[in-house]
Amino acid sequence: MGELLPSAVLELCVLVGVPRGKAREGCQAFQKKDVKSIPSFEPEILSVFVPPFISKQELQTTHINTNAFNKTKRRSFRKKKEKFKIENTRIQNGAQKVPETEDITVPKDVDLNGLPQLCFPGGFYITGESRDDQFHFLVFTDVCGNRTYGVVAQYYQPMQDGHISNGQVHWETVQASRVAPYFLPFAICVISRYPYFNSLKDCLSCLLVQLKPYKDLDVDDHIKEFAAKLSLIPSPPPGPLHLVFNMKPLQVIFPSREDPDSPIIDLDLHLPFLCFKPEQVLQIMTCILTERKIVFFSSDWALLTLISECFMLYLHPIQWQHTFVPILSRQMLDFVMAPTSFLMGCHVDHFEEVCKEADDLILINIDNGDIAQSKSSEDETEIPDIPLQAGRIFITRIENLPLHYDLELCHLSSCTDLGEIQLRRRKWQQKLNSEIQQITLQLIFNIFREVKDHLNYEHRVFNSEEFMKTRQIGDQPFYRKVLETYMFHFFLKARLNRRMDAFARLELSTRTEEDRLSSMLDSPRRLTMEKMVSKRFNPQYMISKRMGMSLPNLQDIDPKDGPTRNSSLRCINTKHTSKLISKPVSTFKVPEIHFPLVGQCVQSYYIDFNNHLSRAINIVSPDNSALLARYFYLRGLICLMQGKLLNALLDFQNLYKTDIRIFPTDLVKKMVETLPPSDRSQADQKPELKRLISQVLDKQREITKVDDHVKNFELPKTHMQLDDFVKRIQESGIVKDIDTIHRLFDALTVGQQKQIDPETFKDFYNYWKETEAEAQDVNLPPTVIEHLDKNECVYKLSSSVKTNKGVGKIAMTQKRLFLLTEGGRPGYEDITTFRDIEEVKSTTVAFLLLRIPTLKIKATFKKEVFEANLKSECDLWHLMVKEMWAGKKMADDHKDPQYIQQALTNVLLMDAVVGALQSSKIIYAASKLSYFDKMKNEVPMMVPKTTSETLKHKINPSVGETFPQAVEVLLYTPGQLDPAAHGDAHSKLWCALSDGKVVVFDASTWSIQHCFKVGNSKLKCMVMAEQSQVWIGSQDSIIYLINTHSISCNKQLNDHRFEIVDIIVENRDSMSSEAYSCSLDGTVIAWNISTLKVNRRFQLACETLTAIRFHNNRLWCCIGNCILVVTTNGFIRQKVKMEDNLRDLPLSLLCFQLFPEKDQMWASCSGSNELYIWNMTDLSTPSQKISLQDCSEITCMMKVKNQLWVGGKGLSQGKIKGKIYVIDAETKKVEKELVGHLDAVKALCSAEDRYVLSGSGKEEGKIAIWKAE
Repeated sequence: MGELLPSAVLELCVLVGVPRGKAREGCQAFQKKDVKSIPSFEPEILSVFVPPFISKQELQTTHINTNAFNKTKRRSFRKKKEKFKIENTRIQNGAQKVPETEDITVPKDVDLNGLPQLCFPGGFYITGESRDDQFHFLVFTDVCGNRTYGVVAQYYQPMQDGHISNGQVHWETVQASRVAPYFLPFAICVISRYPYFNSLKDCLSCLLVQLKPYKDLDVDDHIKEFAAKLSLIPSPPPGPLHLVFNMKPLQVIFPSREDPDSPIIDLDLHLPFLCFKPEQVLQIMTCILTERKIVFFSSDWALLTLISECFMLYLHPIQWQHTFVPILSRQMLDFVMAPTSFLMGCHVDHFEEVCKEADDLILINIDNGDIAQSKSSEDETEIPDIPLQAGRIFITRIENLPLHYDLELCHLSSCTDLGEIQLRRRKWQQKLNSEIQQITLQLIFNIFREVKDHLNYEHRVFNSEEFMKTRQIGDQPFYRKVLETYMFHFFLKARLNRRMDAFARLELSTRTEEDRLSSMLDSPRRLTMEKMVSKRFNPQYMISKRMGMSLPNLQDIDPKDGPTRNSSLRCINTKHTSKLISKPVSTFKVPEIHFPLVGQCVQSYYIDFNNHLSRAINIVSPDNSALLARYFYLRGLICLMQGKLLNALLDFQNLYKTDIRIFPTDLVKKMVETLPPSDRSQADQKPELKRLISQVLDKQREITKVDDHVKNFELPKTHMQLDDFVKRIQESGIVKDIDTIHRLFDALTVGQQKQIDPETFKDFYNYWKETEAEAQDVNLPPTVIEHLDKNECVYKLSSSVKTNKGVGKIAMTQKRLFLLTEGGRPGYEDITTFRDIEEVKSTTVAFLLLRIPTLKIKATFKKEVFEANLKSECDLWHLMVKEMWAGKKMADDHKDPQYIQQALTNVLLMDAVVGALQSSKIIYAASKLSYFDKMKNEVPMMVPKTTSETLKHKINPSVGETFPQAVEVLLYTPGQLDPAAHGDAHSKLWCALSDGKVVVFDASTWSIQHCFKVGNSKLKCMVMAEQSQVWIGSQDSIIYLINTHSISCNKQLNDHRFEIVDIIVENRDSMSSEAYSCSLDGTVIAWNISTLKVNRRFQLACETLTAIRFHNNRLWCCIGNCILVVTTNGFIRQKVKMEDNLRDLPLSLLCFQLFPEKDQMWASCSGSNELYIWNMTDLSTPSQKISLQDCSEITCMMKVKNQLWVGGKGLSQGKIKGKIYVIDAETKKVEKELVGHLDAVKALCSAEDRYVLSGSGKEEGKIAIWKAE
């Protein structure tokens, strides 16, 4: 269980050196032999300091629960050949006396065998004079890839004996000593689960100040005290809270990671830029991304680890998957002969030896900035250059970084306080680190941003071949190597799993409106006019693909003397720097730890820690939930260490309401499993704890296997039946819609058996992709582009043909046909828009003795009929133009732009079928894909006039899905009045689909802004609780709280036991607002919106509660066949019951709506087409009834101005469709009957009473936007 508890700052501490007596004997022996050089020794472990540092008896008497949670499983320490005996080493873990037969025990995954060598990687040498203290850093990796970190401090002590008298240390004089004045090196290694390089270096620096005067035994006491302190400091949870500890004389800060997916950064990220040019940094990153065998060299052991770690952080969120040993001692040099990829480091003295030892090594000299390569085998070639454009942006931004701290100090006053000096330097370093993180993330993003365009999320396929075709010629060697690496494979897994890491967040924040609109339409990839213009003036595209250029071969760059960037090291060029948004960070001071370290002192420390956290929780504003969550988390850990399990569970339970991302699921699960019976019975008496325990145990039962495979797209090798063909086409990314693929299957199997052979599939696929690639190379002149809309794309170009407007190529966009005239200067001749077409004919025209196939197009506002002698292309163009014409008419009639995109897909599939098939029936085969034209001719879909006039637009939240999903709930949220506050002033439409999926639209453009999941159950209701919060009630009984600025769900309310059916908000001016939520079992909870605390809760006596409304300080609750009017405390004041009226079965209310302005309450029953209306002032009077014509069921209703909009389903033109009835509240008559959906209307919402939005069931799954009058 201890493994589940987040480790403290210190895992263990080790003292390494040579026993003083052994060293003295060795030195005396060498002196007798009159040898001038001081002998070297093999260092060994002198003491191991392992927590806990107080005895079990003390722990039990003080009720500190470390047996269950802190004492991790230990394993024996062994040497390679023989077990290391206890008498050789002192193990310090409190008052326990270890018998000689007991093994030294250390935390799992920490191997002490090679530690002495790594603490003295250059060898253990006794010196004739004292030397400065030196630090270096270690990284250990276990077989699972988990890393542990070590910080080593080397210091020297005189070899003479000493004694302490009156608190002063007196060393034996050189004359009295029998040995020369030698100095003996020692090393203290602190091992931690976290990369606290700077923090632990500060701690060890403070320790060394205390150690210098003391001899061995007293040193052990000080180190034990030091280790005990660090073992009691928890690592801060991810987020905006750092811990501060007074180590005297320094205040040491232990930073937290920015978020759960981010690494801890406690080192200076700019170090590599002081050692290498930006071009060389790129070259090293290329070596890492291509998984080469890399060896760093330096004369400074500390730099080896720090530089290596910096490069690991530069790649985030991509992670190195291979061996990582940044320091090799001289005994470990044979590691570089490993056959697999690795990143290692060793002293520069071993450069020649390592170079000769192994082939294909990348040799990086940190001291002089050289990058070389050992002799290469045939498999390895020279290092490819990083993609040109990404590299240029990176270099430009790095050259403008303020890398030199001294230059930033010149205008500031001198600091007289050590703490102020520390703080000033730390602030500068944090700001610089943030800028470097942003620049390196942007580099990774620029390299891999277009990977997503070649992913099929449903089938988990990456089409590497097509991705490579879109790369510049000069960039292809880089991508060819990277795409084969483990690192890239894991990166693909994260993309396919839709992990919301730093890369994904940057992708979301940099999406253009054009990207959002194109994702809405799911159309084939083509260049828009806007992109064509930008491409023309982009340096990246100003060279021919066949004349690919790249950066100079970075391998040939030699470092020059002097500054590594500019003539001045102080650059203040903000042209290329983007605004850095720094998140506010708070600090919490860890209380003092008093000694001697006995159970009472430890308990006192925990009490102080708990009290300080409680004070902080009481002071912090409820709005600052992120900081509040970190305090709860830390207090939960401290309560756990005190043995107060129920208090700890309560604090962890509070994370649901403050920040669910840092909830320690595994730890809480283990706590629940080990709760003593007395604690368990107490927990069951507290509703919040009982709920938490049941949730944890339920999750334990849900074993969900995550699909983690990634498949590279490959062309089929066997014949395909229909189902296999559907899967293959979807994997290829050509089209997802199953009905369209079925029509394609029919087209490709015309005149043969209903199966497709691999050759036919290959021909079709290749033709489609070649056409797509050719379209990317279409480069229209500016005189043509100016006639087209910025979002128009050229989807099809004919051959050069003769027309009545001249010779040229006919071009088709999603909006129009035009002639690209040929001659001295290509020009634009308009043919027609698809909307204006009146007639399309395929005919023949006589020319001498021939009949030339000709296409004739008649447009509404043009007298002249366009004629084009298309010859063999005529029949295909005839089919395509008719399909686009019919699709455009359908799109206009139904106000649904997706129809034109679907028609475009059909047209391009026709073209590919004709291009791929070698058959006399190719036009007949292509006609199988003519969907809209056949619909127009066979079953004209007339849109009623009222519907057409009221309907403004339709959008599809299920775009990109294989099947449409039902729209369960809709919510409109108005925009910000002050966009400067959060940067997003636009109104939003929130749409809940099945299985917890939520799609958020920008209500100004109706483009998809965000898409995320909350749970896996059906979502039942949504409400805007306040400007920054949307509450979503789910069938899984949880209310999910969404931050409207970050569009993230970090909070949950889980006080209900059954599915949430409704949430309403009561807005009050004088007091804070309240929200009421209700669940199916009749539970109603009143929430304080700002603090998320339960103000009141009550239970209604009913089988099912389906909806609530608030009016006149009363709650109106819909239960079964009646409506209850209750106080906000749950006392029933009135009851309205449905009249069963001679029906066999009792009526069950489905939905209801209050109309206070008219003193009306409207309601409907399941399976009925009748509306019931009561007078709210006198509910005892019988209701009025209105029957809706051609309606089979009412599913939802909403008040808009003086109208009631009622959604349901009913008969229209002989078919069951989704219908909306607009009823005047005064006259109670139906003013409009709107038919805009193919399935039942399931959800309604109003946009500021100007528009009404309706969502339909899963047969259609679209949202209609209606004009409200």
